[in-house]
Amino acid sequence: MAKAYVFPGQGAQFVGMGKDLSESNEKAKALFDKANEVLGYRITDIMFEGTDEELKQTKVTQPAVFLHSVITALCMEDFKPDMVAGHSLGEFSALTAAGALSFEDGLRLVYARAMAMQKACEAAPSTMAAIIGMPDDVIEKVCSEISCEGNVVVPANYNSPGQVVISGNVEAVKEACAKLKEAGAKRALPLAVGGAFHSPLMEMARVELAAAIEKAPVAVPICPVYQNVDAKPHTDPVEIKENLLKQLTSPVRWTQSVINMLNDGMTEFEECGPGQVLTGLIGRIQKSLEK
Repeated sequence: MAKAYVFPGQGAQFVGMGKDLSESNEKAKALFDKANEVLGYRITDIMFEGTDEELKQTKVTQPAVFLHSVITALCMEDFKPDMVAGHSLGEFSALTAAGALSFEDGLRLVYARAMAMQKACEAAPSTMAAIIGMPDDVIEKVCSEISCEGNVVVPANYNSPGQVVISGNVEAVKEACAKLKEAGAKRALPLAVGGAFHSPLMEMARVELAAAIEKAPVAVPICPVYQNVDAKPHTDPVEIKENLLKQLTSPVRWTQSVINMLNDGMTEFEECGPGQVLTGLIGRIQKSLEK
């Protein structure tokens, strides 16, 4: 019987996250205190008792989800994963929980990633949209037909069969949504984000993050980490670094990652972090395989 632990990405946050854990577990409290020290501000004040607006700040959101996820895993008495994976930001959580990154280095990288992504978002108007009820290949074809120099729209998150998020320039995403509705998509939902994550528009962030990733010591993890860029298991530190850097401008292949984990013998998944978004996606992926 094999067990995988999975780690959510940005968007799973909520005010109060981690407070009960910090108050009930000495190890957790020590790690949250260490995080405040590393970041140079009291992120726990915002996580535990802040406002939704404060928690949405770029310098807070990604580190907050990372901290809740990693500390939850590290405080488990029986955390012995056979495999791990994380969705977007969650990949950093997965790598840290699996020992490839130290707690401090993982947190520093996540903070650097958040700030680099924010700068890229401010450089050009961009957004994302969720496409529901449309085959992947149709979405890929429509995006490819629209994309040209200065007008980018690409699949960004393959979340589950029938749910793909697209990413790009505001006008290109609007055009893709319209064309995909015409082609039969059940829904095309604009997302409340101010950036085109996991698209070529994150190239500026990729360049900025490259130095931080290169400097970060990466060890061999305690188990295979299924990475977003190719949905395959990795344990080699060099490959892990390369894939982390590619992740910013490449799609999150979550559907493919879960299928590969199932094919490799996974029988149980446990989500570490706020919410149960990934648990829901995994259920849909498993159900699609049964048809």
